[in-house]
Amino acid sequence: MEKRKLNYFYSMKTLAELNSGWRKTASSIYRRPTDSKIFGSVEIDITDLETYITEKRKNGIKATLTHVLVLAAARALKQEVPELNTYIRRGNVVLREHIDVTVTVLLRGSQMGSVLIKDADKLTLEELIKVMSEEVKNSRQGAENKTMKMKDKLAYIPWPFRAWVYRILKTITFDWGFSFPSLGLSADSFGSFVVSNIGNVGLDMGYPALFPSSNVAFVLIMGGVNRKPLVIDEQIVPRTVLSLGAALDHRVVDASHGGLLFRYLKNTMKNPQVLDERI
Repeated sequence: MEKRKLNYFYSMKTLAELNSGWRKTASSIYRRPTDSKIFGSVEIDITDLETYITEKRKNGIKATLTHVLVLAAARALKQEVPELNTYIRRGNVVLREHIDVTVTVLLRGSQMGSVLIKDADKLTLEELIKVMSEEVKNSRQGAENKTMKMKDKLAYIPWPFRAWVYRILKTITFDWGFSFPSLGLSADSFGSFVVSNIGNVGLDMGYPALFPSSNVAFVLIMGGVNRKPLVIDEQIVPRTVLSLGAALDHRVVDASHGGLLFRYLKNTMKNPQVLDERI
């Protein structure tokens, strides 16, 4: 039933519309996100969201801003901007069948890693928190998924053969669309998009790289959280503000799609209780 609903939604935006003349041209004139990046940033008032998170934590639900942003962005792709749930394969724009999210996490000491949250859009906030906690726990114990383990396998290959092997695998999986399930390699290995919280390391704003191996349409960066004076109902009042940055792949999306994403996130931050319901 859920798949039929998703197919019906996507029928409103057919593949013919996605593969416009400009899109096919863009996939040829731009190289993979080396020179096809669009950067954007926004500040979001999260004063009400902080209250919501505090109440959740009082009730034993260990919610964080990262959890909220991951779920809100996943739902944005399903409800508002399906164009962001795409990638290039064989010169065409392809819709992903699922909305999975890669979230960067701190594993051990200063070692960074990532976890993949599958079908994130179908979860409630409480469900997402449980799934993500379990994935992080497994990664910290060394049980990373096959895709994440590939970085260690590539590291054993001596230079310059390492770069050659990487390019061959990238061409076969991303450009030609073939998969290697046993290695955890496919055009969907990293999901629909990546979320990274750099505010935790002291940076107020960042403009991320579109990791060439990820094949995602965008990367969302959570920056610093600060108290700032804002104008509310013609009055200057102190509010809590979150900085968000994003890099988008211009081969598949335009700046307008980033604007729709940020608008959806702003609306969700004002009404976070919608994340308690399944869509």
